[in-house]
Amino acid sequence: MVEWFDSTILDLFRSIQSPVLTPLFKLFTLIGEAGAVWIAVGILLLAGRSSRKAGIAVLLSLIFCLLTGNAFLKNVVARPRPCWRAQDIEMLIAIPRDYSFPSGHTMSSFAAAVSVYIWNKKWGTAALAGAIIIAVSRLYFYVHYPTDILAGAVIGVFLAMVSWWIINKVTIYNAKKGGKHESKKQREN
Repeated sequence: MVEWFDSTILDLFRSIQSPVLTPLFKLFTLIGEAGAVWIAVGILLLAGRSSRKAGIAVLLSLIFCLLTGNAFLKNVVARPRPCWRAQDIEMLIAIPRDYSFPSGHTMSSFAAAVSVYIWNKKWGTAALAGAIIIAVSRLYFYVHYPTDILAGAVIGVFLAMVSWWIINKVTIYNAKKGGKHESKKQREN
């Protein structure tokens, strides 16, 4: 059932490849490469006082994605990419060398986009739209199965939520610690 689903969706994307869509999807797949655009977003958010927590959440979730997806799951699952199995397909981008599951582009994009969305719905909606296009570009170029994309999105959302949970716990802890400190000062006076 999973193989049928994966191959049907991949065949659909292969059937829509065109000289008009290819440059657009190349741009989005390049934007998602190594999470570079999301790292830049995280750094930009760190610069603003009101967005600092969001910047930390973006960067923390990206670190979690690197460790969870690229360092662990890809090597444990060791799923060959669709383009490795179907070598008769003309590739429109360079063939990736690492394993397929989960999609790192998708995982990091959803982790960063959801981190932005939790902070600001308007900017987060735009980030989620970008994350979706990046994910779709990986199907278009035949370098991931749809289940790699779905898993990447789910894991990315989860890691963004974990990042925000940690940040909120640390913020609450620091606020309580700071409150106790000030109460001691007040007692001294």
